[in-house]
Amino acid sequence: MKGDDFKKGIIYGAIGIFIIGLQPIIANSRPAIIDPYIFAAITALIEASIFLPIFLFERKEYKKKLEVSTINSERIQSLLNGWKKKSNLKVLFVIGVTFSIVPVLLYIGYELAGSILSGLALKTEVIFALIFGRIILNEEKISKLKILFFSVLFLGLIIAMTQGSLNIIEFNMGVLIIIISVIIFTFIHTITKIKLDAHELFASQVVFIRNLLSGTILFLIYIIIFPIENLLILLDPMNLFFFLIMGFDYGFSLFVWYKTLSYIEISKASIINSLTPIISSLFGFLLLGDLFTLYHFVGLVLIIVSIYMIVREPKSS
Repeated sequence: MKGDDFKKGIIYGAIGIFIIGLQPIIANSRPAIIDPYIFAAITALIEASIFLPIFLFERKEYKKKLEVSTINSERIQSLLNGWKKKSNLKVLFVIGVTFSIVPVLLYIGYELAGSILSGLALKTEVIFALIFGRIILNEEKISKLKILFFSVLFLGLIIAMTQGSLNIIEFNMGVLIIIISVIIFTFIHTITKIKLDAHELFASQVVFIRNLLSGTILFLIYIIIFPIENLLILLDPMNLFFFLIMGFDYGFSLFVWYKTLSYIEISKASIINSLTPIISSLFGFLLLGDLFTLYHFVGLVLIIVSIYMIVREPKSS
C-alpha cells in the first residue's frame, strides 16, 4: 500500500512540475492594466468556481463508498465530516486568510524578478519544507550534508540573481518577496498536511474552501478601497482570458499539490517539484523573451544538483 501511495505521489508531483512552472509565465504575460491585487482576487474566485463541482463530486463518491462497503468506513466518515471540527474550521480560516496575501505577494514578486529568477526563487521551498517538516511533522533529521547543500542552493540563486557579481547589496526585491511568500505558504502547507494525514480534510475540499475565502476577502477589500469602475476590465475578453487561464493553472496546481501531500512527505513532495525552474526558464525564454544567461544556467545547475543531493542522502541512523 505504501508503494502504491508513493507512486501516486510521484505522478501527481510530476504533473505539478509543469503546471507550477507555468505560473510566472502566465502572471508576467497578463496585460499591464491587471494589477496584482485584482488578479489574485478574481483568479481565486475562478478557482473556487472550478473546484466546487469537483469537491461535490468527490464528496458524493465518498458517500457512495460508505453506502456499499464497511471497509475504511471510519476513514471515509472522517473525510466527510472532519471539517466540522472546531480545530479544522480554524485551520481552514487561517488558510483562507493567508492565501488572501500570498498570491498578491507572488504576482508582485514575479513582476520584479522576471520569470527565470522567479522559478529559481520558488525552489527555496525545498529548504523550508525540510525545516518545517522536521520541526512540525517530525520528518527526517536535517544532516550536515543537507545544510551544506542548502548553502549551495542559495549560492546558485545568488549567482543567477546578481549575474555572477555576488553583490547581495543589489538583491532583487522581487526575489526577496517570493522567498517571504515561500516561507509563509510552506508553513501553511505543513499545517494542512497534518489534517490531510489525519483524513479530516481532502484535496478538492481544501482548494475550494481556501479559494472561496481568499477570493471573497480580496474582492470585498478591493471594492471598498478602489473605484468600482475598475472592474470593467473584466469585460475585456483578453483580460478575462488571463484571469481564466491563471485560475485553471493555479487551481489545478493546488489540487495536484495537495494530492501529492496526501501520499508522500512534504519534504519529498517539494523535492519532486525541484524541476519547475526548467519549465519557467524555457517558456520565459521562448514566450516572453527573457534573457537566459550563462549565470542563470550555472545557478539552475547548482540549485538542481543541491536538491538532488538533499533528497538522495539516506536517512541517518
